Amino acid sequence: MEPTFGLKTTPMHVPYAEIQRVWREADETPLIRDAWLWDHFLPLAGPKGGDVLEGWTLLAALAAQTSRLRLGLLVTSNRIRPPAVLGKIASTLDVISGGRLVMGLGVGGTHQPDGAGGIPGPNPAAAEYAAYGLSLVPPGEGVDRLRETIEILRAMWTEEVFDFQGRYYALEQTRNAPKPIQRPGPPLLIGGWGNRMMRLIAEYADVWNISGPPHNDLDFLADRVRRLDAELAAIGRDPASVSRSLQQVVSYDDPASTRAIVRSAVGLGFDHIVLSLPRPYPDRAVQWLVREIIEPTLG
Repeated sequence: MEPTFGLKTTPMHVPYAEIQRVWREADETPLIRDAWLWDHFLPLAGPKGGDVLEGWTLLAALAAQTSRLRLGLLVTSNRIRPPAVLGKIASTLDVISGGRLVMGLGVGGTHQPDGAGGIPGPNPAAAEYAAYGLSLVPPGEGVDRLRETIEILRAMWTEEVFDFQGRYYALEQTRNAPKPIQRPGPPLLIGGWGNRMMRLIAEYADVWNISGPPHNDLDFLADRVRRLDAELAAIGRDPASVSRSLQQVVSYDDPASTRAIVRSAVGLGFDHIVLSLPRPYPDRAVQWLVREIIEPTLG
């Protein structure tokens, strides 16, 4: 099976008009199936005072200006918005987009050692969450909170009225209308790589996403593919029911290196590749992706 492709525009140190330009071009390019943003409030690189646009607000604006692309956040932090509030936001976005939302979810900010996730230096979430009055939690708690959020989202998208009593979240007589256009709800993409996350992904995800080099090398990606297969087998779920998605930063100067990573990832079983565009975006950035990365991979 040939892989499918998406793109990601990280809204950091990039004007809105530039993101808008790339998404409009992508919407007219059939080889780009989906487009993605992120979920941070402060820059993770470059000047600390640089521009960052809020992800779900920006996604709504772009959804209203596109007609074909699947779209979402890669990935939504579960530590920022209460689950029911997130469910309402996502339902509204699916309506605005005409049923094109992919619900990207991750644990969000947790206590991590320096260099975790292949990002050099201190945990970037620490300063960001302190600046916005958000709290970091232990990784295990983060996974448990995400599990409760998923259960709440499913209920919001399918039930007329419901109560929820979990360890971390409690809801009474929750209603959510309008429902998403997609039934029983938007497909669920979960990003992560830890062992507990791989079990949760096996249980709930339609799509699993992980970052490629330099964040995670190919040996680690292969190990995580095997882990997901094992978790799926343990619960009796068909491995083919979970798409494997790789997020990969492209190199404008050395596209051959990006092509090599993509081809290796496809060989490991990844069926979807999200190509992340570094800033600044070149003119006709999407056509560059098609010409330099996608068509050679498919050809």
